[in-house]
Parts: sequence; C-alpha cells; structure tokens
Amino acid sequence: MRSRILSTGIYTPKKVVTNKDLESMMDTSDEWIQQRSGIEKRHWVSEGETTLSMATHASKEAIEKAGIDVDDIDMVIFTSLMTDYIFPGTGVLLQDSLGFKEHVPALDTRNQCTGFLYSLSVADAWVRSGMYKRVLVCASEIHSTSMDKTTNGRDISVLFGDAAAACIIEAVDESSESQLIDHKLYSQGKHADKLILKKPTPNDLRGRIHEGILDESDIWPYMDGKFVFKNAVTRMPQAMKALCEKNSVQLSDIDFVIAHQANLRINNMVLEHLGIPPEKTHNTLDRYGNTTACTIPLTLDEAVREGKIKRGDLVAFVAFGSGFTWGASLLRY
Repeated sequence: MRSRILSTGIYTPKKVVTNKDLESMMDTSDEWIQQRSGIEKRHWVSEGETTLSMATHASKEAIEKAGIDVDDIDMVIFTSLMTDYIFPGTGVLLQDSLGFKEHVPALDTRNQCTGFLYSLSVADAWVRSGMYKRVLVCASEIHSTSMDKTTNGRDISVLFGDAAAACIIEAVDESSESQLIDHKLYSQGKHADKLILKKPTPNDLRGRIHEGILDESDIWPYMDGKFVFKNAVTRMPQAMKALCEKNSVQLSDIDFVIAHQANLRINNMVLEHLGIPPEKTHNTLDRYGNTTACTIPLTLDEAVREGKIKRGDLVAFVAFGSGFTWGASLLRY
C-alpha cells in the first residue's frame, strides 16, 4: 500500500498588507524589503479570522476538490507554529468544526517551517502501514498578531503572513503512477535559539504571565538572520541530494521543486546548488510572505491550478526552519 496527495485547499485572509503599508508602521521601505526577501505583500487576519476558521475553510476546499465526504477521512493531522489555545491543540477543534460523525483521531505537530513535511511523512507512514486509508493534513498560521510592528522588530515582522492550506492523503496501490515516494527529515536543536520566540513560558517561577512581561524583549520573535540564511542554503540542498541518492533518482529527473517560501534569495541559491533551472519551480512568497508550515501546500495548490504541475510529474518538496528542522519529500504527483 502506498499513498498520494489527492487534493489541496487554501485560505488566505481578506486583508492585504503591502510593503508601502509597513512604511507607516516602522522605518522600512518597499525597496529594502524586496531586495532582502523578495516579498511585496502579505495577508493578515482581521476580526473573526482565527487559526481554526482558516483551517476549516482550507480543509473544506480540499475535501470538495477531492470529491469525498468528511466522513471518508480516517485521521486529522494539524500543524501550526502557534495554535488557537495553549491547550488543547487545534486538531481536535478542526475535527469538531468539520462535522465528523465519528470520533476520528486528531494529531497536532509543531515543526515550524517544516511542519508540513513532518506531517506529510506521518500521514504517508500511517497509510502505508494500513492503519488509515485517508488522512487530512492541514496547516494554519497566524503571525501578524505576535510580531513587534515597530522599527525594533522590522527584521522579522516584514517577512511573515497569515494563511491556511490543507491536503487529502489517500491510499493507492503500489502500482499507481501517483504516489508519495520517500522523505528525509532532520533536526539540530543546539541552534534553537537562532530562531525563537521564548515567552511567555511556564518555566518562569513568577508565572507564565506576570507583571512587567510586556517590557521584556523575549515576548517577540528573534532571528539571527545571517546564521539562519547560511544554514538554510546549506541544509536544504543536502537533504534533497540525500533523498535522491537514497531513491536512485537523478536531480535532472525531477520535473518540479517546491521550496519553503521564506526568502527568494535562499530559494534561488538552493536551486542553483542543485542545478535546478528556474522554470522547474514556483514561488508565492512575493504575494503571501512566509506562512511557515503553509508555504509548501499553498504553493503546490497554486502550481497545480496554473498547470505547472501535472499528474505523474516527479516533484520534490524541501524546507528549513526553526528548531532547526529541515527535510525533503519526493513524490509522483
């Protein structure tokens, strides 16, 4: 038994924030942001939009495009950097929101920018084992409400956007032309402090929320940009090469590559290291920014709709993010 991606669905908030809009919030410029990242605009949530509501929209679209009913799904995997509540995770909330008749299980994963790849590998393994026949994998991210939107926080706040993306993973026979082939996943926790949001934390004996916490810099995300950049452009090609070598695939045989959408300079360097020509990829970060776990399924959805990826194409996903975590997936779409 093997598995394949049956369908995808996405949701982006209605509110669009351009680089020009950010100029009124902090000392930055459209030119500076585009040169640094390739991002022109992003979507931010408005009143009433939540991690759950976005996930529900994206999941329903994926279910509708798959031509199935919600109760044809055996398992829910939800991945997000920050969920609606400290606990429970949003996976069970999504299970309820979608209206399952049965008490199907729900798993939450937290692997930041590689969250989708980790979740995809889990769904693939479960289907291969025969435990489940159809799995919903959904990523939903809200960054806009957790960033320092002053000049002090501009290095990070200009990069991120809000979105949700989902896909249906279903069982297929091993002879199927369309199937997930393999995954290579890695982590290196010693560099966790290079891209991190430390507080509020239960480890503070003054309490997770205490007087004066709003004056502490650790309540905002921190990134050592140069260090992260250097590791990203090194680790992602390594993961791709290891995955291809393991499966006796030549890089030149790959029809299309979707890289995590964090920085256009990173993606261009990764493809250059791999010898992948620009016509074999697609980027969405210019319009959506970095939506962490959502970027790969969001970009896949758009590439399929635009006819850049077709059934039977040999496709690779590759990502790198906080943790550090990174990895790659190989599939026949």
